[in-house]
Amino acid sequence: MGERVTDFVERLRARFAEAAVSVAEPRGEVTVDVAAADWFQTAVALRDEFGFEQLVDVSGVDYLSYGSDEWDTDVSSEGFSRGVEGKSAGRFAWGESPNGAAALPEHRFAAVAHLLSVAHNLRVRLRTFAENDDLPVVASLTPVWPGANWFEREAFDLYGILFEGHPDLRRILTDYGFVGHPFRKDFPLIGNVEVRYDAERKRVVYEPVSIEPRVGVPRVIRDDARYQTAVGEAAQRAEVKK
Repeated sequence: MGERVTDFVERLRARFAEAAVSVAEPRGEVTVDVAAADWFQTAVALRDEFGFEQLVDVSGVDYLSYGSDEWDTDVSSEGFSRGVEGKSAGRFAWGESPNGAAALPEHRFAAVAHLLSVAHNLRVRLRTFAENDDLPVVASLTPVWPGANWFEREAFDLYGILFEGHPDLRRILTDYGFVGHPFRKDFPLIGNVEVRYDAERKRVVYEPVSIEPRVGVPRVIRDDARYQTAVGEAAQRAEVKK
């Protein structure tokens, strides 16, 4: 059996006094937030002192518009808001900027590493925010876990986060001539160019995107009042029987 989460969190807080250690309940997910300057050394300590021998993933996060809410899911006879007013994240044309973003944290871009200790049956999330939003840079974790190589290339390609010390930091998913970073919240969902084969020219051509900006429709789970109604009716029947 692995170490209890509470004991593990206390050890983390004692070792990394400058970090913010949080636990997401009821799942017991542990996150260690560190400054960008401490990102690399914290990773080394988690590997060598806490036994996190395996890096599961390194990902980027863009906190632009984080916390903004376009979708009203309250129960009503009129359904819920379609949330298509304005130009929030993703719903704007190339060259425009989103609006309506909620209050942002001090910095916008974060790098997140998910670590696993097989020996101790523990998991931890290590996160840091790049200090410069215009040129987000954090240290590469490839010297600590070589498997970070392609994960960091993906985060660079999709979010534009630079990993200092990476041995081969270049795009991995998009084309060599791709403009921008498609997972950034200020990148339009419609993209910036279209690619098609031109039969007359007998070659592939790139053209400005021709469709209108759109909004992605998330899966919305509405509140269901039937359960609460059934509970209330059962309580009423119990009162009548008394």
